[in-house]
Amino acid sequence: MKRAAAIIFRSLILVLFGVAVGIFISGPDQHGFSIGGNKISRVLQLVHHNYVDSVNTDSIEGVAVNNLLQNLDPHSLYLPPQQAESINERLDGGFNGIGIEYQLLRDTLYITQVYDNGPAMKAGISTGDRVISVDGKKFSGTHLTAELVNKAFKGEKDSQIALSVLQEDNKTLKVYKIKRGFVDLSSLDASYMISPTVGYIKISKFASTTDNDFRAALKKLQAQKMDKLVLDLRGNGGGYLSAATELASEFLDKGKLIVYTKGVHEPRTDYFATDSGLFHNGKLAVLIDEYSASASEILAGALQDLDRATIIGRRSFGKGLVQQQFGFGDGSAVNLTVARYYTPSGRSIQKSYSGGLESYRNEVMERMQKGQLFSEESYLTDSAFKKATVYHTAKGRKVFSGGGILPDVFVPADTTGDTQLVQELGDRQIFSAYVIDKMQTELRKYNSNDSFLKGYQVSNSEFDDFIQYASITLKEMDSKEIKASKDNIKLLLKAFAARYKWGDNAYYEVLNSDDTTLQKAVEAIN
Repeated sequence: MKRAAAIIFRSLILVLFGVAVGIFISGPDQHGFSIGGNKISRVLQLVHHNYVDSVNTDSIEGVAVNNLLQNLDPHSLYLPPQQAESINERLDGGFNGIGIEYQLLRDTLYITQVYDNGPAMKAGISTGDRVISVDGKKFSGTHLTAELVNKAFKGEKDSQIALSVLQEDNKTLKVYKIKRGFVDLSSLDASYMISPTVGYIKISKFASTTDNDFRAALKKLQAQKMDKLVLDLRGNGGGYLSAATELASEFLDKGKLIVYTKGVHEPRTDYFATDSGLFHNGKLAVLIDEYSASASEILAGALQDLDRATIIGRRSFGKGLVQQQFGFGDGSAVNLTVARYYTPSGRSIQKSYSGGLESYRNEVMERMQKGQLFSEESYLTDSAFKKATVYHTAKGRKVFSGGGILPDVFVPADTTGDTQLVQELGDRQIFSAYVIDKMQTELRKYNSNDSFLKGYQVSNSEFDDFIQYASITLKEMDSKEIKASKDNIKLLLKAFAARYKWGDNAYYEVLNSDDTTLQKAVEAIN
């Protein structure tokens, strides 16, 4: 399938522990230096007190700390306050706001998604509404940016915001007074039945709410007679270690070793399955790819080592390091690698970072250049693989350390339609803009997601119209890329239309309709 990989956000979230620590600061000596202080703190104080120009020492301090950490390993890093808050918000399962997604189009905010049970939904806000003013002040046409929108919409819990909204009919202007509240961010991208007995759940991250999100989705699928499950971890960059072990317990019998961690300053800690799981016996397939990392690899590695699931796709990222987060008073934080994790068979799947940070970051691209995304044999004959240590699963199958989790069933990447053009169309939000501007009449013809999925196809004339529409924003488009991307663009256009009208489930149902990896998974568990 021509996956939407180029436009799906892929961030490699670290395995984190939220731990706050105190910082001891000794008193200054007669020269202003900290007594017993190190060279970094002394240089920063010298700059602060003696440098010829005024400088932001906080910024310099952050750069200096980050450079130090990045010389240790690729995943130890410094997080400025806003970045630390954003990551922790995402993994803590929500934020205070009104619960919408939006797109800025012609300097106007169009609402593209309204979160279930959020303040905006409870107030009556709908997809397609346009925000004209906020708290009585003009909003549309004021050179809007994401920063300005966040500043206007975010606020303390129970604080109020008044939105003057032009509804989709272009005639009705209505004022909504919305009380901000906690907005849940689900860890699940999608959950639905693929066939009468096979369910599908896609998890985007391992957050504090992941297990609860999963259990709720699983119960709904089980009520629809599901007895086999495809768990999609493709593109999942990880999250909390505890979330991965909780999810593993859903599939494993009580007392099974899931993972263990250890480091020079961290004694070995074992994590075992509990007896609270909801899917101990059903057939299970897990989808991974080169962007499945960290907590995703903990789960996939445990299920593979214990012969509980069939792992399908391509070799995972290869992150076997555990970070602990140390917070500072200004909201910034340090994620410091404190241990390695090991799968039940004893494997460490951390890939080498001896070549430096740039080489590490480019490693996935190197896989592509070597053909490893398209042929399993190209990796099995690689020198890195030949150095890997052999381990064995519970049933005696061979598995290997280093460089990620090798799937049981390899499925090559299909990148024929993943062109630079598709990347740019996604980055510039042209798919969703076209849906807003051009597809409202077409979408009204369908009264359900199912009827749309079965009845609608993007015609060649609609494709040509979309390219013409896109050319207004993308002035230069390569005709060869347009031709190569045609089927992928059609698929994505239908998927974005489905998401706009019916949400994430509908989006992934469209994408998955032409997904070879998913088809292989269904074959494996049937």
